[in-house]
Amino acid sequence: MGLLIKTENSTKDQDNTMDFVFEYPYLNPPVFQLGPIAPRWYALMYIIGFVFTYFIISKHPAYTRRGLTKDDAMDYLTYGFVGVIAGGRLGYVLFYNFGVYLKNPLSILAVWQGGMSFHGGLLGVIIATLIYSRRKKIPLLTMLDIVALPTPIGLFFGRIGNFINGELWGKPTDGSWGVKFVEAQRRLSIDDPTQLEKIFGPPRHPTQLYEAGLEGLALLLVLWLATRLTYRSQKLKPGSIGALFLMGYGAARFAVEFWRIPDQHIGYLWGTDWLTMGHVLSTPMIIGGLLMLIVANMIKGPAAIETELTKNPISPPDQNEDAALPVSSELDAVAAEVSFPESTGEVIPEATDELQVSPGSDVSEDVLPDDPEKA
Repeated sequence: MGLLIKTENSTKDQDNTMDFVFEYPYLNPPVFQLGPIAPRWYALMYIIGFVFTYFIISKHPAYTRRGLTKDDAMDYLTYGFVGVIAGGRLGYVLFYNFGVYLKNPLSILAVWQGGMSFHGGLLGVIIATLIYSRRKKIPLLTMLDIVALPTPIGLFFGRIGNFINGELWGKPTDGSWGVKFVEAQRRLSIDDPTQLEKIFGPPRHPTQLYEAGLEGLALLLVLWLATRLTYRSQKLKPGSIGALFLMGYGAARFAVEFWRIPDQHIGYLWGTDWLTMGHVLSTPMIIGGLLMLIVANMIKGPAAIETELTKNPISPPDQNEDAALPVSSELDAVAAEVSFPESTGEVIPEATDELQVSPGSDVSEDVLPDDPEKA
């Protein structure tokens, strides 16, 4: 199940350049078949993405310094999984095919038939992260930074899954490279439906691979560098990584949309021959990410709240029940200036209405009234 690479001599302009055309074989959708168990390639890519997300979150310094454990990271995967599936499905229903699902609402639940929206899944994850951060008492901007870092890995594998499925391809190209996808199949035998002839289309832009490189590998490198600037060098403030993710993904998706075929039932928007739904949904991400980056870094205070946590990490929850609470550097500074006298071990008597004098006291007995009623 690999790529069949064909090199064809180009006769354009009488030159001897070589065109690299990839004939992509049709892959059976299941990864393997074991009785009723038949995992799909795209589902496998989702699982790989969640595994990487778990390991990166559980090892993230801004996460572990708050005393959170691997079990807490596993809890987040549950939140994130529900957010991705619910948000992705509802996003597809609302953004891409609302009329069809409005006529048959029960088909919304048929997730196995396909139809997921990244932008809807992103909204679902943000809501899930908000709920999780409140429950674990983690600042929302910090938690968004933690979650944003491994997300490009999931996007990378997701786009590879699209490529394996032979879906979401690009426009035809007459350039020096392209991929011929199986765009149709012809039955060769009436009696045997498995005998099919694969019909390849023209060479197309492999936009799935473009997005895997931009939204995945390139964006991961940017966020990794930004994480070092935020939580080590303290040159950026919490929220910067989440903002850069919104900007980076939005810009990458916006650019690739010029070479990507729009959804057939939607086509190009507003009478143009280039504007797609991907352009429309990615534009708010770019603008929102830019505003978030500016506002987050305009907030007064230390370069990052995590500065004090770097010096004094919080113990795990099993040792300290309040481990998830953030540490205030201002309160620590005040506490350091206040000195308390050392304890002498002397027990202070409880306050009473009568004045008591200890033996050897400097208080004169003349001070005491003879008659308690005259006191």
